[in-house]
Order: sequence, then C-alpha cells, then structure tokens
Amino acid sequence: SNSDLLSAAGFKLRPADTPKKQELLKTLTPGKLTLITWKGKQFYVQPDVPNNQAYVGTPAEYQTYQQLRLAQQLSNDNLMAAQMNQDAMMGWGGAWGPGFYGGFYGRGWR
Repeated sequence: SNSDLLSAAGFKLRPADTPKKQELLKTLTPGKLTLITWKGKQFYVQPDVPNNQAYVGTPAEYQTYQQLRLAQQLSNDNLMAAQMNQDAMMGWGGAWGPGFYGGFYGRGWR
C-alpha cells in the first residue's frame, strides 16, 4: 500500500496529538502528499486523518519514495504540490513546533 511505501522510503509517522494538529490534518487532501514550505525548508506531508496522524518526509525521502513507486510501476498522481499561504503556515509552525522539522520528527532528528 501507499502507507507501506512511505514508511519504506523513510517517512516518519507523527501523531496529531492536539486538537490544533487534528484541525491542520483536515486541511490536507486525504491520500495525497502535500508539499509544504516552512521557513525555506520543504517537506512532504500525507494525512492519515482516521488515525489522527501524518506521514512526514524530507525531499530526500520523497525522492526515495518516487523511486520505490517507479520500481513498482505505480502512477505518479500522488503528489499535490500545495504552497500554503503564510497564515496557514503560521498555524502549522505553531502547532508542530519548535522549529517545525523538530516538531514533526521529534528530538534528535538532524
């Protein structure tokens, strides 16, 4: 499944463990990867709203994911490149902080 591919590519599962995070998950398209740019960094998020969580990956992990998809000859329709406006991004950064990457990936992520 798509979730297995994301995990295999190194995407991290992050819980939406606050009402704010759950709200933000619902702004993303289910079953699609959304490209989000925050403070000059890009990462890819795919919501798993029923389970209150999201798959989050860096561009490097997204490349790996694409290669895995190609290897399995899957179609390339999973990415939604969404440039979120600043207001929405402030919500993401605030809810998932500190430093956003840290908020998604947890401590010790480099």
